[in-house]
Amino acid sequence: MIITGDQIPLARLITLKHGLKLEMKGMRVSRGRTCYSIVKEELGLRGNRQKVLDQLEEMLEIVGGAAARRERDNA
Repeated sequence: MIITGDQIPLARLITLKHGLKLEMKGMRVSRGRTCYSIVKEELGLRGNRQKVLDQLEEMLEIVGGAAARRERDNA
């Protein structure tokens, strides 16, 4: 599968979501900044890890649904 154009930001958000889930279990994705801090800063979300994850999942449902409709309309 090749990811191009408008799909790249969506793929990045999905990666951050999975990284945040790992961080909630005590794992680190990298030595640098945590996915939690990246998501909070870039998306302006507030709260603890669980609340930020819930908000991110809601955002992905909205964005993912819009991307699927756009993809369907272009086909």
